[in-house]
Amino acid sequence: MNKTELKEFLEEKVNQYNTLDFIDSDPVQIPHLFSQKEDIEIAGFLSATIAWGNRKMIIKNAHHMMDLMGNTPYDFVMSHTNEDLIRLENFVHRTFNGNDFGGFIKGLQYIYQNHDGLEAVFAKYQEKNSLQKSIHEFKKLFFEVEHLPRTQKHISDPLNNSAAKRINMYLRWMIRQDTKGVDLGIWKSISPASLSCPLDVHSGNVARKLGLLSRKQNDGKALAELDEKLREMDANDPVKYDFALFGLGVFEGF
Repeated sequence: MNKTELKEFLEEKVNQYNTLDFIDSDPVQIPHLFSQKEDIEIAGFLSATIAWGNRKMIIKNAHHMMDLMGNTPYDFVMSHTNEDLIRLENFVHRTFNGNDFGGFIKGLQYIYQNHDGLEAVFAKYQEKNSLQKSIHEFKKLFFEVEHLPRTQKHISDPLNNSAAKRINMYLRWMIRQDTKGVDLGIWKSISPASLSCPLDVHSGNVARKLGLLSRKQNDGKALAELDEKLREMDANDPVKYDFALFGLGVFEGF
């Protein structure tokens, strides 16, 4: 395929997968349960944090996280007691356990109490066409509170050459705005042009087969390469193509 044909093919796949039906099989359904901004962004952040492995298990465990917080995530974050955190101790999703969950609640409370919330932190450190520094600075702030060293591994740092798939996916949910209703687009202070594609095994393999990616590892350098190619096709909304790459990989075995 030439560049024009590739763009037309990917646009067609975006339209096929960027529909409300997509929500039923994706962890993006969790923040869709809420209407208050802070509930949406906290539910999304926690759900994206555990978004690796079996998708049904991710969704099941993300619902369980919300249940443990009384389905009022912002209120829980801001007014939890030590006894409330003890209730989280039996939670587990793969290597993310109840102690990590408690550490994340403390980190979120610190961000809201001292840094005006999640959106403000990511907006403060945004660069032209990049949120990778924002992710790095957010991670530093998030872990200024007391936490177990093991908990830090659950937020990737793109400045350490990580593709940071889960947090880039979260940012897509919060920032990307369109009329299809999958991404929530509640953060208005950051442009969708700054987003990076959530790069994982599926999207990486499809991108290589389509000639969008030459690097073999799914790391930060690969993400930069893929971002550049996607921006050539749509500089204002580059990560819409995540729907195409993901759909081709997961649903079509491309």
